[in-house]
Amino acid sequence: MAKPIGECGGPRHVAIIMDGNGRWAQGRGRPRLFGHQAGARRVREIVEACPDAGVKYLTIFAFSTENWKRTQSEVAGLMSLFRRYITKEARSLRAENVRVRFIGDRHKLDDKLRLLMDELEKMTAHCTGVNLTIALNYGGRDEVARATKRLAEDVAAGRLEPADIGEETLPRYLDTCLLPDPDLVIRTSGEARISNFLLWQSAYAEYEFVDTLWPDFCAEEFAQLTAGFGGRERRFGAVPA
Repeated sequence: MAKPIGECGGPRHVAIIMDGNGRWAQGRGRPRLFGHQAGARRVREIVEACPDAGVKYLTIFAFSTENWKRTQSEVAGLMSLFRRYITKEARSLRAENVRVRFIGDRHKLDDKLRLLMDELEKMTAHCTGVNLTIALNYGGRDEVARATKRLAEDVAAGRLEPADIGEETLPRYLDTCLLPDPDLVIRTSGEARISNFLLWQSAYAEYEFVDTLWPDFCAEEFAQLTAGFGGRERRFGAVPA
C-alpha cells in the first residue's frame, strides 16, 4: 500500500543493479572476472549494512537473461563464481539470520548450481533478518512472460475467471510474489538505464544512478542513499495538499 504524501521514511526494500565490475578490473589491468570476484565480496558488506539502514529486503541483480551474450569464458567463470559464493557464504548467511531467495528462470542453469540454490533457500527459510533476493538468469520481460503463461494456464484450467483478472492478479504469478515492491532502486557505474530489472515491481520506485563502480560501492554510500530517500516526497500520482 502506498504511504500518504509526505510520509516517506527509509526504504524498506532496496534493489541494486550491480554494474561496473568489468570496467573496475580493466582499469587495474586485470581480467573482467577479477572484477566480478571483487563485486561478490562487496555484497556481504551491503547485506551487513541493511539493518542499520532500516532495510528489510535487498534484491541484487547478479546475472541477466541478456548476459548469456557475453564470451563463453566469462559466462563459465561467472557460473563457477556463483557456485563458489553459495558454498562459501551459506553458513555465514544463516548464522547472520539472512533469508535468501533466488528469482529468475533456473532451467538454463547447470544442475549443480540449481541444487546449491535450492539448498541455500531451504537452509535459510527460517531466518527472520534481512531478506536477500538474488536475481540469477533474470529478466523483467521474461518474468512477465512466464507469469502470464502461468496465469493463462489457470484460466484454461478453470481455476481463474478472465473477468476476475485485474492489476492485483499478475503480481501473484511473478517471481517476487512473496516480496514487497522495491522502494528504492540503485544502479552503480554511471549508467542511467534500468536494464530490464523488476519492470513491473518498480513502477513507483525511486531511482538513484551513481557513478561509483560496484566493487567500490561501500556501506557508507549505501547509508547516504537510503538516508536521502527519507527526504523525498512520494506522490503515487497524487498532488500535495
